Amino acid sequence: MNPEAAKFIGAGLAMTGLIGAGAGLGILFGNYLQAAIRNPAAAASERTYLFLGMALTETMGLFGLVVGLLILFK
Repeated sequence: MNPEAAKFIGAGLAMTGLIGAGAGLGILFGNYLQAAIRNPAAAASERTYLFLGMALTETMGLFGLVVGLLILFK
């Protein structure tokens, strides 16, 4: 196999972390919305956990992006 082709395949596989981040954010916000509709009084106290989960999920997606770019351009 050509090393250049292997580099592109590896970068593409590293980018699959972005798929997980997108799915994770959809699940996270969907579950928060359901919980806020069921119990609006508790929604404000759960917002901190929502933003923490969002930040951690996005961090994992950005980590996959950085690894893919490092494979591609290094």
